Amino acid sequence: MDLKEVMARNLRRARHDKKLTQEELAERAGLSSRYIGAIERADVSASVTVLGQIADALEIEPGELVRKSG
Repeated sequence: MDLKEVMARNLRRARHDKKLTQEELAERAGLSSRYIGAIERADVSASVTVLGQIADALEIEPGELVRKSG
């Protein structure tokens, strides 16, 4: 599994844990909901800046979005 897929899975899980829609997360992060969806599908690679914006919006550490699970 490549890093885009790891981030997609972790982002989706973190967003669901916070009970946020893609639209709500996008608004909090200052991004478009289409872009959030594309990241969650692993269609695009997020920059470190975007990674930080998403992590801040989710109130988690950025590393949690790219951490591979056992």
